[in-house]
Amino acid sequence: METPNSKQGSLLGAILLIAGCCIGAGMLGLPVLSSLAGFIPSTVLFVCSWLFMMCTGLLLLEVNLWYGDGVNLITMTGRTLGKIGQMLSWLLFLFLFYSIMVAYVAGSGSLFSDLYEELMGAKIELWKASLAFVVLFGAVIYTGTLNVDWFNRLLMIGLVVTYVALIVLGLPRVKFELLTHADWPKVAIVVPAMIISFGYHNLIPGLTSYLNHDVKRLRAAIIVGSSLPLFVYLLWQFVIMGVVPVGQFKESFDQGAMATHALKNAVGSSWVLVFAEYFAFFSIVTSFLAVAFSFVDFLSDGLKIHKSRLGMLVLCLLTLVPPFVFALSYPQIFLTALNYAGAFGAVILFGIFPALMVWVGRYKLNKAGREMLPGGRFTLVAVIVVALIIVTLQFVQEIGWVHL
Repeated sequence: METPNSKQGSLLGAILLIAGCCIGAGMLGLPVLSSLAGFIPSTVLFVCSWLFMMCTGLLLLEVNLWYGDGVNLITMTGRTLGKIGQMLSWLLFLFLFYSIMVAYVAGSGSLFSDLYEELMGAKIELWKASLAFVVLFGAVIYTGTLNVDWFNRLLMIGLVVTYVALIVLGLPRVKFELLTHADWPKVAIVVPAMIISFGYHNLIPGLTSYLNHDVKRLRAAIIVGSSLPLFVYLLWQFVIMGVVPVGQFKESFDQGAMATHALKNAVGSSWVLVFAEYFAFFSIVTSFLAVAFSFVDFLSDGLKIHKSRLGMLVLCLLTLVPPFVFALSYPQIFLTALNYAGAFGAVILFGIFPALMVWVGRYKLNKAGREMLPGGRFTLVAVIVVALIIVTLQFVQEIGWVHL
């Protein structure tokens, strides 16, 4: 008979789940944003963003271990922060998921339009390209978990192959003088998108059950699983920022375009561009499938909609139609949506809330258990202060008080 301490699940599998959740469409937006600050400033910021999100992931794990299986972030928030906290987490979840979905749908229009022109020799309007993307991959989601899983595995193979090809082909083209540009005040522009690129926190409740509450393996999964994307992102930044001049990144930034747009202007027609376009395709689709499928589950649970054929249709429409309409109205919103998702969604939901929940659990509810993050009250205050600084910086930029 299996005992409560029996090891279940695979540590490697848990690590790869976290890494896969982090690596996605941020690969297409981050180089454009971080190029304004420069390679060295953005590298420092990458490490800080990874450290911040790793700490908040460990805090969320601590809360999850108090309550065991069958709880999600909404439930944990309700039990520690009360009804108001639970309602706010619900709203923030909706905002976060919809912002990310808007970014993916908006990015897909430009991407699919370029691919269609390359393959068919004819242009297609952006809204038609976005619609084809939403209908095609929305149909995959509608068919259920098994098809999404297998389809995603094939796409992940394509993502890995094209990423490796890009690195191998791009490294000889790197010009080190392009990596010397530094404008430290501009780091504030890229912080939110970096934060969202290390977002895996919605996986923690499932991983806690998957690894049978094994604290040692759960900590290892979070630390190693979030470190792999850091390495992948930094290598990608080194290559693309060493190939593309800052001026061409600035043009893409002004247009709200992806990094592949800047790369196309820099290298022209070449194998680097071919692999970059397919890499962008795999990045967008794998991210889209993961987020959309998670959103369907979230809405099913929150709205109590059973996953029957009709129920799945309703859930898919609720998941996909609002982002499509919004992206159709604002086709250049890719980078802006990523920043909004990071600053006003992920930073609050996955930064401030875990610290508050741990504070209440440790010092108000006297919850027993191992502290996942050392430092006591000082560490919790530091996490909240950093999160508030990020939100404030984004807010003052949006209302025009500060121009970076």
